[in-house]
Amino acid sequence: MNSETSTEHVRLTPDRDSLQPWQLFTLAGLIGATIVVFVSSGHSPAGIILLSLTIFTAAGVGAAAWRTLAPFTGRDQTRVIPALGNQTRAALEREKALVLRAIKELEFDRAMGKMSEKDFAEMSARLRTRAAGLMRQLDAGVGYRDQIEKEVARRVGVTAPVKPLCPSCGKERDPDARFCKHCGASLVTA
Repeated sequence: MNSETSTEHVRLTPDRDSLQPWQLFTLAGLIGATIVVFVSSGHSPAGIILLSLTIFTAAGVGAAAWRTLAPFTGRDQTRVIPALGNQTRAALEREKALVLRAIKELEFDRAMGKMSEKDFAEMSARLRTRAAGLMRQLDAGVGYRDQIEKEVARRVGVTAPVKPLCPSCGKERDPDARFCKHCGASLVTA
């Protein structure tokens, strides 16, 4: 698929509108340091600074403890939002290329006798599953160009060009594909 943008999903940090734990500990450290400054009016400046630093250190330790123990609560603090743009698609295409290259190297290593058939079968299955998933992700993202072309065709009344179908499974395939991305059948005529 050759689109400019995609609508794949990207995992991001928690909601930006809610108060984050590190913000809570920073706020507690600031409030604690302010209270120390007001309460210790008769002490030396060095003592006040040391007390304030101690409170900030305690806030940092609290934030670190929270970050360490938060995964044990079982709540997933990430959310999925749609990402628009070229960067996600480029990252998926780069990862797909790396996985396909790894499959090729794995086959070469097996041909050279560097690995057992059992190891090859296990690693090959995992890599092929990952490659198929990446290809599905890339094909699922419909870019703005495709949406615009479909909308223009709908408004003008021109039917969109029909993509060729796979002779084995009957699903749409890319015109330049050598193998079906759905069933894996060869599309090259001998």
